[in-house]
Amino acid sequence: MAKRMFLMLVATAAVLGSLGFVKFREVQASAKNGAFQPPPEAVTTIVARQETWPSTLNVVGTVQAVHGVVVSADLPGTVQAIHFESGRTVREGEVLAELDTRQERAQLAALEAQRDLAKVNFARAQTLADQGVISRMDYDRAAAEQKQTEANVGEVKAAIQRKTIRAPFSGVLGIRQVNLGQYLAAGNPIVSLQSLDPIYVNFGVPQEAIGKLRMGEKIHLTTGDLPGTEFTGEVTALDSIVDATTRNIQVQATVRNPGARLRPGMFAEVTVGVGSSRPLITLPASAISYAPFGDSVYIVTDMKGPDGKPYRGVRQQFVKVESSRGDQAGISSGVQPGEEVVTSGVFKLRNGAAVLVNNKIQPPNNPAPRPEDN
Repeated sequence: MAKRMFLMLVATAAVLGSLGFVKFREVQASAKNGAFQPPPEAVTTIVARQETWPSTLNVVGTVQAVHGVVVSADLPGTVQAIHFESGRTVREGEVLAELDTRQERAQLAALEAQRDLAKVNFARAQTLADQGVISRMDYDRAAAEQKQTEANVGEVKAAIQRKTIRAPFSGVLGIRQVNLGQYLAAGNPIVSLQSLDPIYVNFGVPQEAIGKLRMGEKIHLTTGDLPGTEFTGEVTALDSIVDATTRNIQVQATVRNPGARLRPGMFAEVTVGVGSSRPLITLPASAISYAPFGDSVYIVTDMKGPDGKPYRGVRQQFVKVESSRGDQAGISSGVQPGEEVVTSGVFKLRNGAAVLVNNKIQPPNNPAPRPEDN
């Protein structure tokens, strides 16, 4: 039984070996005759052209309020009245809350009585001093007492005013953090207040761009939370130092924010000009094949196969991608105007591959796309 199985295995191996050898000889013969050619790959193309490309830098920024504080209690006390609603817009000086001031007002009444008495004593002392009845020392003492009582009254009045919390500037309130009758220690938060129009956006640029960045330079801002909406502003401040870790310098721009759609802390994409415009080859971003060893494109050209027959093929060309905008990439070297560049299907190509161009449907190539808000 074992001998029969062994013979069957040997016979099967011999048959498979024969078939493999025959197939190998067929493939080898086809390769020698130039008959083995992979089918052409379907691609789309575009004729490269040179355009004037604005020198811009795309960076990530953070939105920050021009004025932003957490309104808090200046002195300890119990909340006696609340005059605002969460999220409401308020004006500078508007009363937000009042703390209990009954004790201070009682002290004020007593001090005002002492002040009035000190005024009477001072007036009497002045008359007696003019008549030479009292010494100059007594007169000076009466004058000092009168000034001290005035100061005491002013101190209590200031404490009463400090227990009336007002908006330090016009802006939008956050969520109320206190309740009526709640005891507040000095510094306890009451509500946040942010000034939202205009608003700041802070971002960093590389140190090599410092010399090209100017005060008043226009910026364009977009955020993923508001698709299709673009905000404009201008650079209003440059930091005085470069970050030693990132080698970036912080830049602050002021942006108009109608409707308060931008809120402090939001992530933003900022485009800022960093010099004069320059000529670049513009291609759809889908034409670029990105790789760690270098970015490249495929250029369609006439080639000859192993059998000497001409065909439309591609050659891989390494390029330098300078910048991007919308659906486009700007190429500074590697592609010449008029060359036909593959715009889709680059992932399935290799150097020398045959292609079949079909431009019925083209990939997006818009420098300023406006996607629908879904």
